[in-house]
Amino acid sequence: MSRGVRRAGAGQGAAAALQLLVTLSFLPSVVEAQVTGVLDDCLCDVDSIDNFNTFKIFPKIKKLQERDYFRYYKVNLKRPCPFWAEDGHCSIKDCHVEPCPESKIPVGIKAVSSNKYLKVANNTKELEDCEQASKLGAINSTLSNQSREAFIDWARYDDSQDHFCELDDERSPAAQYVDLLLNPERYTGYKGSSAWRVWNSIYEENCFKPRSVYRPLNPLAPSRGEDDGESFYTWLEGLCLEKRVFYKLISGLHASINLHLCANYLLEETWGKPTWGPNMKEFKRRFDPVETKGEGPRRLKNLYFLYLIELRALSKVAPYFERSIVDLYTGNVKEDADTKTLLLNIFQDTKSFPMHFDEKSMFAGDKKGAKSLKEEFRLHFKNISRIMDCVGCDKCRLWGKLQTQGLGTALKILFSEKEIQKLPENSPSKGFQLTRQEIVALLNAFGRLSTSIKELQNFKVLLQHSRDASYCLVGEGDLQINLSKK
Repeated sequence: MSRGVRRAGAGQGAAAALQLLVTLSFLPSVVEAQVTGVLDDCLCDVDSIDNFNTFKIFPKIKKLQERDYFRYYKVNLKRPCPFWAEDGHCSIKDCHVEPCPESKIPVGIKAVSSNKYLKVANNTKELEDCEQASKLGAINSTLSNQSREAFIDWARYDDSQDHFCELDDERSPAAQYVDLLLNPERYTGYKGSSAWRVWNSIYEENCFKPRSVYRPLNPLAPSRGEDDGESFYTWLEGLCLEKRVFYKLISGLHASINLHLCANYLLEETWGKPTWGPNMKEFKRRFDPVETKGEGPRRLKNLYFLYLIELRALSKVAPYFERSIVDLYTGNVKEDADTKTLLLNIFQDTKSFPMHFDEKSMFAGDKKGAKSLKEEFRLHFKNISRIMDCVGCDKCRLWGKLQTQGLGTALKILFSEKEIQKLPENSPSKGFQLTRQEIVALLNAFGRLSTSIKELQNFKVLLQHSRDASYCLVGEGDLQINLSKK
């Protein structure tokens, strides 16, 4: 081969290597470049949330989720789908949820009813026989008649209260305790028409989509027409604030779930031993601006918006837990005290955040119109919580129910500010109550969001490493080209 041909080939190789470098280095940085700046409909920026979550929230919320009070969640995974005939449950082994044996549940959790976690409600000598606990929980027989009547009124109010979620009946024989630490949220392989129908129903029927918009909102839709990409979302700006917020909450929840699946993906399985870890290809497929035509960064920004909403709810509900009457009861006195101290510490951090979302800007129009819109908002979200019973994968259903209930509890808190301000210090309140199920869902759902943002940071690091590796790869290519010239 002539020297000229070799030089030409070397020149082409250098050009190809340069093109490879540009391509590989551009894609990793573009996600980071577009998921930054101030979020829409609030005055907070992404970098502030990243720093706050990394250094203040994430280490503590992770520790809280490991406490007995928050790791055991009672849920009914056998409720039938209320909207369509089910096509059977997923048979993939990773979809399976392992219920927790009764013997493993702390006696203080299983011996009291769902919303009795107050010290006065748990003032008993022995709680070993949970079946003997009354419907109102294990209440000491020495309580005055006035106190008994207060608890009866409390329970009656709690049963009739307007919730943002369809709550499971914890007294149902089908309801079981699940150890969340032993059933982590991760990729299960659940996909196809069943998963598509769930998300399609959520987006198309409950997200206030205008009739003039024909393209499916569901990111899982197989074909979304010609109107793809970031420009599609001009319709969103035409909605009122409340309806925009609703869509962003659902989109943010979907993004958070997808991040968990990408970060805990089944990479390989050797001799029955699975290896779980981050899947870069899956992350890019769901969030890369090129592969998603600019929609990926929007989805991730909605995750940050959802984080802000739940962060705000935690800061608003802090007075409820700061009362001396509230005891996160499991039966282990020392651990219960430590758990409450840790929870209050997290609440102090949430209150210190300087750029909270202002929920007072919502439902602020004329009283009649605002009340009607708020009820529509509530019913749409409650409907979504019912759709979770249509998920065919048990593990996906578990975490879907928990996270929608957690968000529903956060919304309940945000729109109960007056009731929370009027809470009595040493007695139950008829105006505002949280069940244990709601408390566990609220903190675990926020823990999932905190983890999502942390995982997003990890993916950015991995993307940066892949970009650095591309430089090394091209450098070796240049070396070979130079040697061929000699």
